[in-house]
Amino acid sequence: MIKSGSGLNSNDLAKRGESLIRHSPNRYLTTVRIAFRAKQRRFDDFDGLLEESTVKPVQRAIIELSDEQDQPDLLPG
Repeated sequence: MIKSGSGLNSNDLAKRGESLIRHSPNRYLTTVRIAFRAKQRRFDDFDGLLEESTVKPVQRAIIELSDEQDQPDLLPG
């Protein structure tokens, strides 16, 4: 993840989002997963559970889901 003063590198974020959509059997469900994860992260921010407030919840959701897609061996279970 490459950060700039205002958050993330927009090209990296766009590539991650495109990769999620491209590797998805259903674009709609992928979009819903991103939105659901972003909503969870937003509430985590409100609860003070997350310290990284410079990254917006949607950006964080795309990064997390992209990492899970690219590195499934890191997932618990």
